[in-house]
Amino acid sequence: MVSIRAFVVGTLLTSLASAKWIVPAGRWHDTDGNLINAHAGSVTWDHVTGKFFWFGEYKTEEQEEGGGVTVYSSDDLGTWQFHGKALSPIEGHPYISPDMIIQRPKVIYSEVDQQYHMWWHADNSTYGLLLQGFATSPNITGPYNFVDATAPLGNWSQDFGMFTDYKDNQTYALYSNGDRREGRDVYISSFNDAISAIDSVVHRFNKYDLEAPTIIQTDESYYALMSHKTGYRPNNVVAFRAPSLSGPWSQPFMIAEPYKRTYNSQSGFSLRIVGSERTTYMYLGDQWDLRSVWDSRYVWLPLTVDDKKHSVSLPWYDIYDLDIPTGNITPINGTSYAASEATVSGSAFKQEAPFATNGQIVTGISGNDSTVTFHNISGSGKKQWVSFYYQNTDDMGFGDQPGGTPDRIGGTWVVRRISSVVVNGNTAGMQTLVQRDTHKGIIMSTPLELDLEAGENVITVGGLDNGNGTMGADLDRIVVFPSEEDWRAGPGGH
Repeated sequence: MVSIRAFVVGTLLTSLASAKWIVPAGRWHDTDGNLINAHAGSVTWDHVTGKFFWFGEYKTEEQEEGGGVTVYSSDDLGTWQFHGKALSPIEGHPYISPDMIIQRPKVIYSEVDQQYHMWWHADNSTYGLLLQGFATSPNITGPYNFVDATAPLGNWSQDFGMFTDYKDNQTYALYSNGDRREGRDVYISSFNDAISAIDSVVHRFNKYDLEAPTIIQTDESYYALMSHKTGYRPNNVVAFRAPSLSGPWSQPFMIAEPYKRTYNSQSGFSLRIVGSERTTYMYLGDQWDLRSVWDSRYVWLPLTVDDKKHSVSLPWYDIYDLDIPTGNITPINGTSYAASEATVSGSAFKQEAPFATNGQIVTGISGNDSTVTFHNISGSGKKQWVSFYYQNTDDMGFGDQPGGTPDRIGGTWVVRRISSVVVNGNTAGMQTLVQRDTHKGIIMSTPLELDLEAGENVITVGGLDNGNGTMGADLDRIVVFPSEEDWRAGPGGH
């Protein structure tokens, strides 16, 4: 976890107009208009430039692993500038060649060495090495030069995390030690003063079989967040609490509502932002796409911490504004349009659903000739975010685990449905809506940014072939948000 103090950062945010909303699971673009490609990443605040730097795994359709580490910079955690690859693969290299695994990079400045240190999970394609990679650079954006890949204190290391205690500035490595029977633990281990090697084990979470660890710290407690091991399939992230890093640690407990699998995300990193009005703790997770890993989305949400109850929870926000100088989070309100009031065509029909808006949900959205159309949608003539609330009953379950009873199509994991979205009949501007599985009776949302005309608009959702069929998810409602420009100019903005 990185700790940011607003009295340092706030003076550097001279242009509030450049601030940008955070939209969990949206398609995030950099300042050049390209999709941000920084998966399983971490965010570092740099004392030299006064900016945030986001490091993550580079993935393409052709290459899921071994693509190197990208880096982006930002003033506000919403507007990101691309700086290229901080760590590039080297053909034939024993640890960072394109056929090797470079996962979960973390970057920190070493006061002792007066340079930036990058650490990551270094491995081969069979996860047979289980090492920690180490590289250095005099510049935060790199390029980083490979130093070594080692086994921490002779042990295995898989998913890698990093945490710095703000009370004494001691930095720790967090890592699971693999899936083998001899492993299945998570370690908290201290770095030396130079953050160039691990000194000793502080605590071992024994045989919980968890991964993707991160820690948030309050004045009274430490909360360790971890994911279960289900590959790219999401699960219920859990947290442990302790008064010190050495323990005693509590039993694990879920941080989000059951059945929502932490909003289809996996833990990985966290931020602590100390504002002038409040301290905000940020969960930085990944919403993996099992079939198109390169197109996976990012779920960044503020955590709710209650030290009196020794609890931490993760509420959902479709869209929110984060004001870094104050630390305040402002949820953005939108206008809701129920699917029960929309028109349907083809095989799409309205069905009784006691858990849905107005007791009805639209199902049977199969193929482009079966649609649900929302009318009289108020637009501003600018880009606006629209959240599509849906139910996808292709429950994952887990067939290889006790009690796993997933629904399947053609004997293949579905885990998502895809619909088409057309505004005002403009099929040339059609967008695809990825609707990951929820659970029977569980409604979740996914956002799209649409061009809405000033005045009344029509939004039509149809089925789209997702490789297993042409069925879209069941629709409950859509929520249309104001343009960010209008919101900031109005009473809600700043």
